[in-house]
Amino acid sequence: MRFRVTGLAVSVLIVATSAFAQEAKPQPVARLITSIAPVRTVPAHYAIFEANAIERRAFEQTNLVRLQNGLPPFVWEGDICRMARTHSESMSREGYFAHVTPAGLRLRDRARVAGILQYEVLGENIAYNQGYEDPGSFAVEKWMESPKHRANILSPEFRAMAIGSFVAPDGSVYLTQTFIRR
Repeated sequence: MRFRVTGLAVSVLIVATSAFAQEAKPQPVARLITSIAPVRTVPAHYAIFEANAIERRAFEQTNLVRLQNGLPPFVWEGDICRMARTHSESMSREGYFAHVTPAGLRLRDRARVAGILQYEVLGENIAYNQGYEDPGSFAVEKWMESPKHRANILSPEFRAMAIGSFVAPDGSVYLTQTFIRR
């Protein structure tokens, strides 16, 4: 069963930080990276409700951008979400920000480990931010300002996508946006 999200639901994540009159307010930070790697097929039977609030918001905002650009919305795929979440958590816990893990696993390698073995095209955007009320929307906004990230989001080659997020103990939010055509 596949689900498409065409409406816009508002989910807000509020990150509380304490501030005192003599303390400087921490400044939000963000970084972006992208990559496209050809090469997969598995039935999608996961619904958007399996996404957490950050992931759902980024997914909805991405589909809104696609619709505004005359493209069909992405279909959510749960197995892609799980793979993306694993990468976001890995980046946070192992202290890196890249498409390649410290063990040398690239996107295609991570797909294989996740059991995603057949596909035609696979791509990925990653983001890191901290201190934003809506980290999912902020990531999409910044991805759209970057030519390579924008190209992934607006690529007619991709038909499905999922976001995997991880919130570190310090409030840092890691997002991995994985695109696929099976």
